[in-house]
Amino acid sequence: MAGRFYDQWSVGDTLTHEIGRTVTETDNLLFTTMTHNPQPLHLDVEAARQSEFGQILVNGTFTFALMIGLSVGDTTLGTLVANLGYDRLTMPAPVFIGDTLRARTKVVELKDSGSRPGCGIVTFRHELVNQREEIVCQCLRMALLKGSGAAAG
Repeated sequence: MAGRFYDQWSVGDTLTHEIGRTVTETDNLLFTTMTHNPQPLHLDVEAARQSEFGQILVNGTFTFALMIGLSVGDTTLGTLVANLGYDRLTMPAPVFIGDTLRARTKVVELKDSGSRPGCGIVTFRHELVNQREEIVCQCLRMALLKGSGAAAG
């Protein structure tokens, strides 16, 4: 499903994204090593077993990136000018290898762009939940979107 243009959103619009993802050991290992994160809780089974969690923790920046990625198809695919920023990023519960994650999104603010006529800023509140419906990641994302009249530009 393609994303929506700025003028197709309303404050309060809520989406539950259809695509989910089960996190694998490979996901965590590759992301952690590609980003040069040496945290033993993400890489060292023995260190992780001795932690309060007793198992490998999935890299939080992977969790965040997955949340945004799961939302793109329904929100900004093909309509995005630029992501302007992220705010209030929290991770209230851990993610473990084997967790299945799903994203949901709510529009919390709309603002016409002052510098790009026909475009506007949508503030999305994204949440990522595990198979137990626990919120594992959440944030606000400010996205500059084309208006439907600006589609060709």
